[in-house]
Amino acid sequence: MRIALFQMNIIWEKKKENYQSLEYRLKSLCEKIDLILLPEMSFTGFSMNTDLTKEHNLETVSYMAGYAVKYHTAIGFGWVKDCGEKSENHYTVVDKEGRIISDYTKIHPFSFSGEDQKFRGGRNIVFFELEGIKFSTFICYDLRFPEIFQIASKESSAVIVPANWPRERREHWMCLLQARAIENQVYILAVNCVGKINGVNYSGDSCIIAPDGKIISKLSGKEGILEYDLKDDVHKVRSEFSVKRDRKEDLYIEQINMLTRI
Repeated sequence: MRIALFQMNIIWEKKKENYQSLEYRLKSLCEKIDLILLPEMSFTGFSMNTDLTKEHNLETVSYMAGYAVKYHTAIGFGWVKDCGEKSENHYTVVDKEGRIISDYTKIHPFSFSGEDQKFRGGRNIVFFELEGIKFSTFICYDLRFPEIFQIASKESSAVIVPANWPRERREHWMCLLQARAIENQVYILAVNCVGKINGVNYSGDSCIIAPDGKIISKLSGKEGILEYDLKDDVHKVRSEFSVKRDRKEDLYIEQINMLTRI
C-alpha cells in the first residue's frame, strides 16, 4: 500500500485554513495514495486553549470524511474531543468511504506542558487494518513509554506516531523512534509538524523506520510529504531474528507486582 506522511506547518488555532492546506496537498498528489497521515492536533497545533479547539459535533471528522471520499484515500488526523470538564486528544483514521476505522485517545497527556490539566488520558490501545496491514496508533509523548508499544506490536506490523515534538528535543525523538522500531520489530510511521508555531520551533524530522531500525525516509526543516510503498514483511523479519520469542513477560509482571507490594 502507498502511504504519505504530511509534515505540516500548522497555522495556529485556525482549523479552516489548515483544512485548506491539506486539500491543496491532496489535489497535488501525483500518485494514488492509500493512506495519508497528519501530525497530532493537525488543524490547531498543540493548543491548551480547549475552549476554542474542542469539538462536540465531530466537525473535523466530518471534514476529513468528505476529503477521504472526494480524493479516494484514507486519512489519519488529530483533533480535540469535548468531554465536559476535560477534553481528549484524539487521532482518528477514516477510510476512503469516509468511515471511521480507528479512533485513538492519547494515553499519556504531557504534564510538562500542562496537558494533563486540560486533557484526560485514554485507556485503550487500538488496532485497525487497511490494505491487509494491521496498524496501531500512539501520540507524541506516548513514545516515551515502551510498554504500550510491546502490547501493540503483538498484533500490529506498523505503528503510527503523530506528534507536535519541539526541535529542542529532536535527538530524543529520533532515538526513541528507532528504539521502538528495533525492540518491537515493527515499522514506525512518525509524522511531526514543522516551523515556528505559537513561538515554539519544530524541526519536523518526520520519518519512516524499518523493523530493524533503519531510517527509510526522513524530512527535516520544511513542510512536505514523504511517500512510501509499505509492505508487511514483519513476520519474515521476526522469524529471522526472533527477539520477541525470548521475552519473559511472566517474569516482568511478577517483578512489577513484587515491587508494588514493597
